[in-house]
Formats: sequence, C-alpha cells, structure tokens
Amino acid sequence: MAHEVETMAYAGEVPWHGLGVKVDDTLTPQEMMKAAGLDWTVSKRPGYTLSEPAWSDSVEVIQTPDTYFVVRDSDNTVLSHCGNSYIPVQNERIFEFFERFTKAGNMTMETAGSLKNGSEIWGLAKVSYDFDLLGVDHIKGYLLINQPHKVGKSLSIRCTPIRVVCNNTLTLALQSGNAFRMPHVRDFNIDVMQEAEEALGLTIATMKDFQEKAEFLAKSKATKAQVQEFVSRVYQPNIYDELMAFRKAKEEGKAVGEEPLIIEQLGRSANTVLEAVERQPGAELKSSAGTWWGAFNAVTYFEDHKEGEHELGNTLHSAWFGAGANRKAKALDLALQYANAA
Repeated sequence: MAHEVETMAYAGEVPWHGLGVKVDDTLTPQEMMKAAGLDWTVSKRPGYTLSEPAWSDSVEVIQTPDTYFVVRDSDNTVLSHCGNSYIPVQNERIFEFFERFTKAGNMTMETAGSLKNGSEIWGLAKVSYDFDLLGVDHIKGYLLINQPHKVGKSLSIRCTPIRVVCNNTLTLALQSGNAFRMPHVRDFNIDVMQEAEEALGLTIATMKDFQEKAEFLAKSKATKAQVQEFVSRVYQPNIYDELMAFRKAKEEGKAVGEEPLIIEQLGRSANTVLEAVERQPGAELKSSAGTWWGAFNAVTYFEDHKEGEHELGNTLHSAWFGAGANRKAKALDLALQYANAA
C-alpha cells in the first residue's frame, strides 16, 4: 500500500488502516512521543546560493537574505523553506501541552505520528467525555493537535469527536470557536499554552455543544431528494447553484421545461457518498436511518475511509487537517440548516 504515514504509535484497538506500533494505554505523552518516533528536533538553517549561475573554480557560496530552511536534525531532511520570522515548534512542546491534562486525569494518549516525511506531526488524546445518541450510537471525545513543520501552515488544536461504530472523525470547523490556531511567528510557550486552554475550554464545552447538535440531527428526518441536494452542495455546489438559477428563471417566466435532476448530474465521489448513506457502518441504527445524522456521517465516512484510500497518508491528512476536514465541517453546517428548516 502506498501511503505517507512515516511513523505512528497507537494505544487500544488497531486503527482501521492497520498501521503503526501498538503501545500500552498507560503511556505518558512523552513516552507516546518516543514510541511514535517523534523524539527528534528541527532547526532553522540559513539558505545559500552560488555567486554565479553555474559551478566553477571561481564560484563563491553566498548566504541568501531572509531565506532559511526547516531541517530535521536527526537526518538533515529538509521539511520546508521559511523566512526570518518563522519560529520552529519542537515536537516535545506539543506533548508537553498534552501532559498538562493527562497528569490531571482529564486525558489519555491514544495515537501520535508523522506524515509526509516529518513535515506534519499529530497527537490525539481521549478526553473524559462520551455520549450515546438515542442509546445506540456511541460518540467519544478527543483532542487533536496538528503541528506542521512547514511555512504557511499554523499549529492547530481542536476538539474532534469520533463515532465509534465506523471510527469516523467528526471534524469541527476551525473557525467555529472550538479550535486554536497559532502561526509560526510565536513560540509555543507556557503563555501560549494557556491561551490554547482557554480557547478550547478543555474541549468539554465543545463536546456538550456538539452533543446537542448530534441529538438534533439524529431526531431530524431527511428525504432522499433533500439528501441528494445536500450532497451536491458539499461536493458539486455548481449543480445546486444552477438548479436555483433555473427555478428563479422559471418563476420569472424566463425558462421552460423540466428542471434538471440532481441525481443525474452527480459524479463518482458524490454518488459514493449517497451509497454510504445506506451502507456505511451504523446506517441501520435508529439515530442514522433516514436522518440528517446519517446523511452527515455519510460524508465523514467517505472522507475518512474512501477518498484516496490507496494513499493513506494523504487521506488521513485531508480528513483531519485539509480539504476533507473542511468538507466535513461544511456538511455539518448544511445538515443543521436542513434540519432546522424542516
């Protein structure tokens, strides 16, 4: 299998993708960091160029102004270029943040790892807040930290609920107040850690808010036509926009004929999501069958387990931190809109 998971450790059950080193579930954050192969440092090193376009005996090596590289010290892997203002964040600092909570008994480490040759590292900790939807659908609360050793990307900490029946990560929007972001122009020191704690509310408040939304979705019925429209808005919004334009034109007497059917215009990804509505693990549960919770989780299931499944590292990164995470957040907002309009 081609993938971009460089190193990984996990406690508890084997992850759905089967990768990583299994460790004891009593490991401290620092022990998890070492087990996951993340006990390395980075440094910001100056960039250099030649005094002439091509190498010759008279060429001199000169330092380039405001040009640096983020380099892994253990093997000199270049992780990113950067400017003078970039401040590297060491892996150890991330796990020090987790340790503030694990010592108090509020969290336990579950997974940690490195993606894309070390340019992205993550840590995932279980928080002391679970709930069951309609008594049958178990949701666990987690705290997820992403530290990119890469210019242009911010360190992020967010609450990430996970649906146990299918192991979907129910990623919440970074901009919705339940997450913390820090560009690499600050040091991740004790003061910043305190800001992160306050922004996250120790994730419990976020989990309670998410529970209310999930319970509402699980009790809200969704028709097939509505779900088709919902999926098109997540994956092919142009279809929905064109449909709305057609309806408006028809109301104004500027269009004739039957309106185009959404189902006939959906591509492979959108159709796979529609199939997942009825076939994903847990689809038969009363919380999911015919509800907006089921429709929302069809998106999360696809993003976590189907999209790019032959390139696991890309899938994991997308589902947790990238385009997939954004689509899941959008899907949650849209599902709530439809449920509220019912």
